[in-house]
Amino acid sequence: MKAVGVYEFGGPEVLRVLDLPEPQAGPGEVRVRVHAAAVSPTDVMLRTGGHAVRMPGRRPPFVPGMDAAGVIDQIGPGVEGRLAVGQRVVALVLFTGPEGGAYAEQVVVPAASVVPAPEGMGLPDASTLPMNAMTARLALDVLDLPRGGTVAVSGAAGAVGGYAVELARADGLTVIADAASRDVETVRVFGADHVVERGAGIAERIRALVPEGVAGVVDGSAQTAELVPAIRDGGTLVELRGWPGPAERGIRVCPVMVTERISDTAGLDRLCRQAEAGVLTPRVAQVLPAAKAARAHRLLEAGGLRGRVVLDFS
Repeated sequence: MKAVGVYEFGGPEVLRVLDLPEPQAGPGEVRVRVHAAAVSPTDVMLRTGGHAVRMPGRRPPFVPGMDAAGVIDQIGPGVEGRLAVGQRVVALVLFTGPEGGAYAEQVVVPAASVVPAPEGMGLPDASTLPMNAMTARLALDVLDLPRGGTVAVSGAAGAVGGYAVELARADGLTVIADAASRDVETVRVFGADHVVERGAGIAERIRALVPEGVAGVVDGSAQTAELVPAIRDGGTLVELRGWPGPAERGIRVCPVMVTERISDTAGLDRLCRQAEAGVLTPRVAQVLPAAKAARAHRLLEAGGLRGRVVLDFS
């Protein structure tokens, strides 16, 4: 099968098309014929060597990608009846495993990480859901705010941030979101109750709306310490890119990783059904042939994308 990966860590140019053995589904696993794989910041970290510590003893090539959408073409022994050959699905793929990630024509994953794709949605759109929406769900679950509470979301125009706004609204929370001027209407459509200008001074602008400070913040844009003053004493800052703090005034800083939910079948299915119902809005910035993965990584690293670049393996 064809895949895209790296033999050495480095810039986008190290990504290459690979010929790899066709994987086989083992007990409790399914094989997905991938049609679309979303490109995310964690893929860049793998390419540059940032995840090497999580793969001790592994030898190249390394195949990135955590988000796959496609069609099941093989089912291993012991898989329950909810999945079938020919079924359109999405999958959370653990790229640090021996089979590698989602940038491949075929991926083998535990059945627990696979659920039916949203009805009526194209596979490129569906591929943006697993990691991004699950990360947003995990962040909100860590905050555990009551209905009627107020959450602030930074990076609200991005893939994870947009999902966080939509899920927070569905949870009955009041949402303060940041946005550049060109993104204000987009973020409002997601359901933000208040939109503040992104960038330096964001904490002061949030405090202008909630003088006592918000109970929780989902940091989708790595603004880290700049957001701490926006949080009330004893509140919580959820970090998506590993920043551990510190923060004063009893504020908890909680780095989260989506791998905590890699086998959350019910949670992933619920997110897909919410997308099916229009609660979540997948956004694809661009679809590129898989062989153009280096260009996809350059686009992501350049910033300013609204939605995910998706690689087409169909």
